[in-house]
Amino acid sequence: MKNNKSLGQHWLKNRAILDEIADLALPDSGAPAGLCLEIGPGLGTLTSSLLKRFQKVIAIEFDADLAHKLPGSFPGKNLEVINQDILSANLSELVGNEPYSVAGNIPYYITSPIIKKLLETSPKSQKIALLIQKEVAERIAADAGDQTLLSLMVQNLAEVELGPVVPAAEFTPPPKVDSQVLVLTPLAEPQINPSCLNLAKIGFSSPRKKLAANLASVNLSAISSSLANLSKSDWHKILEENSINPDARAEDLSLWDWETLANL
Repeated sequence: MKNNKSLGQHWLKNRAILDEIADLALPDSGAPAGLCLEIGPGLGTLTSSLLKRFQKVIAIEFDADLAHKLPGSFPGKNLEVINQDILSANLSELVGNEPYSVAGNIPYYITSPIIKKLLETSPKSQKIALLIQKEVAERIAADAGDQTLLSLMVQNLAEVELGPVVPAAEFTPPPKVDSQVLVLTPLAEPQINPSCLNLAKIGFSSPRKKLAANLASVNLSAISSSLANLSKSDWHKILEENSINPDARAEDLSLWDWETLANL
């Protein structure tokens, strides 16, 4: 079937890789493999692997033609296909109170909002296995020194692991870049209060600036009136007093560094 370029459709047909993605979506040992929410099933290649491991698959497909044809590929299987945009779908309503995992080969261009939605959905999933652009997967798993606002948000809400790299040649048609499986295990509670990352957003507004200069150059009155008139030297002193290098950039700070700053 011809792919729809505007929807970022690239078909992965390597069965060994598809089986590995499905295995990575399985909940931790001892938990039931009941329901799996699949994002963007397309031709159903990953769906096939998921149906062998989970009691039920709910597949959300934006392409109406693909959504209409998919059930016919799996007669007698416990498969429910929803023709909807994943970003507008009510995931809480779909899964109810049933423990569930998430899997999918998702479009590169909406990777961040999909991940954000999955991690903020209640109830939380047991495991998430997504095939995404390799560079983005590596960025999400980055340590302090290479952090981004996205990596901080994800790492605050989930344990992050990198799965296998999938070369572009494994897809039809091949995308311009390689892909990698990103495996997330949502945490019961955030590691720090998510509101602490409001300060990180400001820090990353000029990511190449040193932190003291960056924080002094923007209006922080929306966060606290006491921060409105702090100078670069003020921030330099504050950072030093809290064991944070004032010459650091936003990418160098960990979640707990941002928590320290936010709690001042």
